[in-house]
Amino acid sequence: MKIRHILLALFVTLLWGSNFVVIRVGLDSFPPVLLAALRFLPASVPALFLPRPNISRPRMLALGFTWFVGQFSLLFLGMDKGVPPGLASVVLQTQAFFTMAFAALFLGETPRAPQIAGTVVALVGLALIGVAAGTGGVTMLGFTLILAAAACWAMGNVIMRGANKADMLPLIAWLSLIAPVPLFGLSLVLEGPSRIMQALTHLNVWGVGAVLYIAVGATLLGYGGWGKLLKTYPAGTVTPFSLLIPVFGISCAWLTLGEAFGPRRLIGMGLILAGVAVTTWPRKGKPRASG
Repeated sequence: MKIRHILLALFVTLLWGSNFVVIRVGLDSFPPVLLAALRFLPASVPALFLPRPNISRPRMLALGFTWFVGQFSLLFLGMDKGVPPGLASVVLQTQAFFTMAFAALFLGETPRAPQIAGTVVALVGLALIGVAAGTGGVTMLGFTLILAAAACWAMGNVIMRGANKADMLPLIAWLSLIAPVPLFGLSLVLEGPSRIMQALTHLNVWGVGAVLYIAVGATLLGYGGWGKLLKTYPAGTVTPFSLLIPVFGISCAWLTLGEAFGPRRLIGMGLILAGVAVTTWPRKGKPRASG
């Protein structure tokens, strides 16, 4: 990779890793599902100027509801209900294992031996974190919600497999048009109009800044940069950089919020990251002949 593209990959993963701390800041000003809805209002603005991706409407809706509505409502709820940002950034990476399982179930893809081994290692790490739930500010409810968010992300990955190759930035902008209405409706049901009005009529610079960072930085700049890398290089060259997301997430949470990790949780997080690395690292060998 060229130096400027390596720097772009580092910049994008830093945006995404630090985003977990910013979400935590935003949750101090907005209820979680409302914050998720607000995220996609600014992110949808470029759809006014960008062409609609060549993807069928049913698939677009399915992607919008899995990748955006499902993943981010559950992620924000999980962090609100008791998962610190550093830990959330690691647990969410279990999407790699959910993707493998869903691809086997729905697409008939057979997992490779390294994928199975990585899954077993990560499951041990998840079990260690699950046993530690209830201590250090981590709740089993929050932990379960983050796992559900990872499953939604993975289901979107599988749905995306059957789509035409689309530029990432227009795709994200158009998917952002789908998310706000169902998320606002969900917020009305779960959080109530009085809580929503309280948040919207008592805006502060930290809350507004968090929304703008999540929408513009993590969503538009992040996905736009990642899409550029995927168009320039093979996926096997780009995807290993995603392992830096939880590294940046943990570091930012420790530096800014003083998030501490006990020995059991630290070992569990390390096992999850090791499992993800084994599962997602590109294979070496002869390229397959095209036919």
